[in-house]
Amino acid sequence: MTNPLLTPAKVAKTLGVTEGTLSVWRCTGRYPLKFVKVGRRVMYRQIDIDTFVNGRVYEHTL
Repeated sequence: MTNPLLTPAKVAKTLGVTEGTLSVWRCTGRYPLKFVKVGRRVMYRQIDIDTFVNGRVYEHTL
């Protein structure tokens, strides 16, 4: 089973946020969205995106 690396542009589009928002999340640790550094490049694993999204499923607000 492969786990493709995704670009910040692809992840931003998938999550409905900007690439700048992803950058802020990485720098501040605001959300637990794991990323991979490949040299100077930032990439994301599909499994980590799925885990992030699945961890934000709610039935109601508190």
